[in-house]
Amino acid sequence: MQRIFSIFVLFASVITACTGLESSAPASSNLILATTTSTQDSGLLDVLIPLFEAESGYTVQTVAVGSGQAMKMGEDGNADVLLVHAPEAEEEFMAKGFGKDRALVMHNDFVVVGPASDPAGIAGMAAVDAWKRIAASGAVFISRGDDSGTHKKEMNLWKQAALDPKGQAWYFESGQGMGATLTIASEKGAYTLTDRATYLAARDHLQLEILVEGDETLLNVYHVITVNPEKWEKVNYEGALAFLRFLIAPSTQEIIGQFGVDRFGQPLFFPDANKTDEDLGL
Repeated sequence: MQRIFSIFVLFASVITACTGLESSAPASSNLILATTTSTQDSGLLDVLIPLFEAESGYTVQTVAVGSGQAMKMGEDGNADVLLVHAPEAEEEFMAKGFGKDRALVMHNDFVVVGPASDPAGIAGMAAVDAWKRIAASGAVFISRGDDSGTHKKEMNLWKQAALDPKGQAWYFESGQGMGATLTIASEKGAYTLTDRATYLAARDHLQLEILVEGDETLLNVYHVITVNPEKWEKVNYEGALAFLRFLIAPSTQEIIGQFGVDRFGQPLFFPDANKTDEDLGL
């Protein structure tokens, strides 16, 4: 069973007023965070990282890549802490001993976007049915193709639809992050799968509309994982644990829950530190 930090154990060890961070200067002040492009492109990290740095004394080097690449960095000892959204791959990462602690942070959802003209006619469909319709119509689809959490979700949907799009004339892989992939899809009048947060943050510059949403298969869940110092003794485990505690602290969870409301009229993420994976149906 995956090792997810007990909220009660964590909060019992957190003494300081706001986020539970130690007030004394850290022994090693540099912290490498490997995370998804969605947390970067949405603007969430632009809010959270400076706050963590100011309160903890750590300096965070953020590497925004796909979840698969982030976990590979953890496996190779090239990151101290991960913030990712690929639950099945995360569980494998933990089972292999590369991660020490794992905690639920937040969720939002994936949506399928495309041109307003909707050439494949997928608006309002369930995600798997939309995938089948896109393939049957030959409408252009842009995949991230980068082993990210979004790409893993997309490929899972193709599997559920019993289809293999690779090699098809209408299927293209960007090999880039979510923001860049959305721009390509917009320029080509194509469909793509995106997390809602990145889409909302970029939509003013896109010619894309949300066409498929609300499907239970499109849940998008984020966990924070500390890299196991037993595998890589030089990782900054103290800093990684401080960042984990920061993300699940009540004050940070409140910030996460309010992020995006003033600009978009809705939160871009929903805080989950007081829940379990089972509560979210994982």
